[in-house]
Amino acid sequence: MRRLLLAAGLVLSACGAVPEAEVAMHRPHWLVIDPLPDMKMFTGSAASRPLRPNAELARDFLELTFQMESGRAIERMSRFEAPITVSMTGLVPPSAPGDLTRLLARLRDEARIDIRETAAPAMVAIEFIERRRMQALVPTAACFVVPRVTSFEDYRRVRRKAQVDWASLETREQVAIFIPADTSPQEVRDCLHEELAQAIGPLNDLYRLSDSVFNDDNFHTVLTGFDMLMLRVTYAPEMRSGMTRDEAAAALPKVLARLNPKGGRLSQPAADDPTPRAWIAAIEEALGPTGSDRKRRAAALRALALAADAGWRDARMAFSLFGVARLGMADEMEISVAAFVEAARIYRSLPGGAIHAAHIDMQMAALALSSGEAADAILLCDRAIPIVRRAENAALLATLLMIRSEALRLEGRAAEARASRLDSLAWARYGFGDEAEVRTRMSEIAALTPGRLALASTDGGDSE
Repeated sequence: MRRLLLAAGLVLSACGAVPEAEVAMHRPHWLVIDPLPDMKMFTGSAASRPLRPNAELARDFLELTFQMESGRAIERMSRFEAPITVSMTGLVPPSAPGDLTRLLARLRDEARIDIRETAAPAMVAIEFIERRRMQALVPTAACFVVPRVTSFEDYRRVRRKAQVDWASLETREQVAIFIPADTSPQEVRDCLHEELAQAIGPLNDLYRLSDSVFNDDNFHTVLTGFDMLMLRVTYAPEMRSGMTRDEAAAALPKVLARLNPKGGRLSQPAADDPTPRAWIAAIEEALGPTGSDRKRRAAALRALALAADAGWRDARMAFSLFGVARLGMADEMEISVAAFVEAARIYRSLPGGAIHAAHIDMQMAALALSSGEAADAILLCDRAIPIVRRAENAALLATLLMIRSEALRLEGRAAEARASRLDSLAWARYGFGDEAEVRTRMSEIAALTPGRLALASTDGGDSE
């Protein structure tokens, strides 16, 4: 489900009043920017420590480490027991070396892991291949990681064998990560963060975590402070490969008291809080790429009902509301807006939930723009943009800046609109990659603006 939240395409198709093809065919002067500005990239910074009780952190670590996403139990913990080497091979995209260097520096500084890049062969082999080759074997994967193989051809030969069963590991010695080479720089970076974290650390994803990439809702795109702490715990000297769940649970109080002293004493474990498979199945059906609109809406409502019955007030309830809002925009706008507002309220109360609320602000800003409420659109974008910059989501940042540009133009602020648009395009080159995709996204947002064609004749000739 990694690409459920492709940062900006959630509301634009539902709101666009002008067909995309018409905009693209005529290429109005406000869309003619040749060449596009140079790509912007994040330089990266350390994430803040999680502000949660150690009892919760211990529970999360155990569930992340001793269970697969399918719900299958992992009997023994596994990790690398020697300094970790990483290599990149295949069709390496130009942006990947810099992003990997920054990620490895964070892992050394924040997670205290002895990890470095080297020439192949390495313990962690990152291979870039054509998307069509990868998806011929794993059709739904954006990228993935496999143990005990060194290359894609190696994986092709043994993919149906017990050799690639994570649950059979006691010590990790060799893993391979496969990433499509023909995708956006941001997608490459996101895959590096998520797959490398799982190559060396926890294997599970938990929908209740609002402050982690170990969550299939995919709002966070780079490793968070929570994730770095989980990895640091994994490689703490008190921990070791081959530990059972009970042995790890006994060691965690001392480890967390040392690594996260503000989390308090771990006097007793936090209550179990499992996510039923029925809710996961409903969410995947609602927000997945297949199925009719009617079936997907029914699945979203089913997920929301299950969340309400469970009494959740966490990220799972907010994501259920998000799904209902997302799927009702075409013909149930009032219900969608109410669901977005409630989801944002819950997210803002949760650790790490600001980026989730920023996604919703983007949705609401697009709606405000399509209704001609330029001032509201600008306020929503201005609230979300700093959060999105800190979260390093270039695709979402570019979309917000595009919406802001259109709203500024509606208010007659042509110079500010132009500056915001150029900034958006520089980030879009990282977030969306392909120039055609960048221009398509810009056309879609321009199509939201009421009276866009009429406005062009009175905007002071602000063409690039």
